[in-house]
Amino acid sequence: MKKFSLLLLTLVSLFFVACNSEIDTNAKEVKFDREICERCKMVISDRNYTVQIVNKNDGKRYYHDDIGCAILWFKENSIDWEKDAIIYVTDAKTGEWLDAKTASWTFGAITPMDFGFSAYKEKQDGENFDFMHVKEEVLKKPLNGQMGHHSGHKMEHKMDNK
Repeated sequence: MKKFSLLLLTLVSLFFVACNSEIDTNAKEVKFDREICERCKMVISDRNYTVQIVNKNDGKRYYHDDIGCAILWFKENSIDWEKDAIIYVTDAKTGEWLDAKTASWTFGAITPMDFGFSAYKEKQDGENFDFMHVKEEVLKKPLNGQMGHHSGHKMEHKMDNK
């Protein structure tokens, strides 16, 4: 009976320890050239555009090689915790992890999947955007078989200038 009581006490203690432990939602180091983009399944190797999404309910992480892949992944998979997701992106200059929702964004870079958006801790020269603008632009147009749609977006601007 003492062994059973000790076992029960141990199990109850472990339960309370597990319940009281906090989920780590901080950005983690990415194993470049080993991690795979959750959406396009390409190896993540460009340190300037990496995205790390954390489900704050369970701490599970999802890596992406371009913010466009991350945004489309949410939509294509009907992720119900999207609003609560913690989205980290690397600063295109320093590689520092930033909160994608508060970063300053620019358009026109050559990114891994050609979505063209770069994140920065500080505002940059030229036009800067917020995360909602980036999200709207990525979701605005069909992909037409391309991984990123912004190559078509750039073409429209060229055509408008004629």
